[in-house]
Amino acid sequence: MKLLRRLRRRRKDNLGQVATRSFLRVELEGTRKQEIETGRLRLVVAGALFALAFAVVGGQLINVSLLGIDYRPRAHHGDGVAGYSGARADIVDRNGVLIATNLPAASLYADPALVLDAEEAALRLAAVLPELSHDALIAKLTADRRFVWIKRHLTPRQQYEINRLGLPGLAFERDERRVYPHGPLLAHALGYTGIDNRGLAGLELALDSRLAGEAGQQDGPLALSIDLRVQHVLHEELSAAVVEFEALGAAGLVLDVETGEVLAMVSLPDFDPNLPGQPDANARFNRTTLGVYEMGSTFKTFTLAAALDSGVVTLSDGYDASEPIKISRYWIRDYHPENRFLTVPEIFMYSSNIGAAKMAIDIGTERQRAFLGSLGLLSAAEIELPELGAPLAPSPWREINTMTISFGHGIAVPPLNLARATAAMVNGGLLRPSTLLKHDGAAAVPGVPVIQPETSDIMRALLRLVVDEGTGKNAAAPGFQMGGKTGTSEKVVAGSYERKALITSFVGAFPMDAPRYVVLVMVDEPHGNAKTFGYATAGWTAAPSVGRVVSRIGPLLGVTPLVPNAEPRADDVLVMIGNEEAELASF
Repeated sequence: MKLLRRLRRRRKDNLGQVATRSFLRVELEGTRKQEIETGRLRLVVAGALFALAFAVVGGQLINVSLLGIDYRPRAHHGDGVAGYSGARADIVDRNGVLIATNLPAASLYADPALVLDAEEAALRLAAVLPELSHDALIAKLTADRRFVWIKRHLTPRQQYEINRLGLPGLAFERDERRVYPHGPLLAHALGYTGIDNRGLAGLELALDSRLAGEAGQQDGPLALSIDLRVQHVLHEELSAAVVEFEALGAAGLVLDVETGEVLAMVSLPDFDPNLPGQPDANARFNRTTLGVYEMGSTFKTFTLAAALDSGVVTLSDGYDASEPIKISRYWIRDYHPENRFLTVPEIFMYSSNIGAAKMAIDIGTERQRAFLGSLGLLSAAEIELPELGAPLAPSPWREINTMTISFGHGIAVPPLNLARATAAMVNGGLLRPSTLLKHDGAAAVPGVPVIQPETSDIMRALLRLVVDEGTGKNAAAPGFQMGGKTGTSEKVVAGSYERKALITSFVGAFPMDAPRYVVLVMVDEPHGNAKTFGYATAGWTAAPSVGRVVSRIGPLLGVTPLVPNAEPRADDVLVMIGNEEAELASF
């Protein structure tokens, strides 16, 4: 019995242990299942979140790439300065070469309320942006506003270095910066924009509404009349003249006489429009359109044209230039006197002030003033620039003014006005408006008749004579039939003329058998050197530059050079014209 009870007790204990083990096994399996379910749930949630994130990113990409939706900020902030406001239209030259465009940039701003330590932030920012004042940074970072600009248009490296600082309260806003790939080459024609991409000078200001925002993008790039190749040649030759003659500056133009298009416009000194805040006012001053100067004997072109066109003189007429003219307390003399009677062509060829003054008296004051007015020499030029100078003319216009203006003294005009008027003298007698915009070529550019075509023919021969035999010999460009006129004048300093401070200029045209281009070069206060035998007049300083410019740009513009010996001489042409006039007179 005892043995039986012991066996039953052992069996019961074994059953209890088995039950306990079964219970523990069930409990462990339940825990594992719960952990697996928990892990599976977490994976599902994580997968859903990743899927949602990818869906959002994909949606944004579709919006931007396919639908064209723009998510860039366009807000006006607390300091009243606008944020990014859209791209500005590109500018190209007449051949489609890019000369102004936009590049993406970042601008740094701060929320002063989120800046923890303004002193430390200012010190660390000044290390990256040393051009910023420490005191100015402190003032901005402690301002009682929620938005202040710190620095506009950062470079990528500046943005990277500031981002590395990890300063709270600082952030970047997407922006665009106007960029001029050719630097100073087109500075005065293009002008420049401000930090908010609005035009502040030049074409950028004059055509701001055309270039700005969505309208500019829809119209496409703005095509200028300027030929970058011609611009480069003119800029290089003027820069060389300034260095060679130690001049204060220079100005130059290349003008199409048939369309009025400006192919090149240079004013020296110039500046880099990518850094408009750095140059002084002298560098920003556009001498070609804003500056007004007494252009000296280049005005004899208009004196002879007025006299010939009105019938006051013919080519066979002349004046006694053997003695200086005394009027009031002034003397009118020739720079290189011939001391004899000079025919009309000789007065022009030798640039006689005495002969021109006597011719002007025969023309008359009223007729002279009306003629110069018809050439646009008494009013501001017509061109797409805000920097335009108004000519200075005497009032009242007395007899002495009539005499001195005949050779370019006592009247001051911008170089552009002179080039435009000269174009009318050689293109058949039509005055056309000048422009910096490319002409589409579909329709002829209208012009206002100012002289008869026959007078224009004579003027072409006279201008050619100056280069062949007269004061403009150094402007010769073999093969291109050059014609032109020199001009030397003294600058007015403290109310009186300064003999050693000269403005020298040469305005020429080519090819003279069928003129297409006018080239003007003006040099401000050149100094003579050994090469010029000490002379600083236009024939030695401005004329050679024009000759070199024509020799270089002629082939670029499709003008085929002629064999020098095959070129007709100006004096032969004048003899032919003179014979025709004599026949007409006898008839």
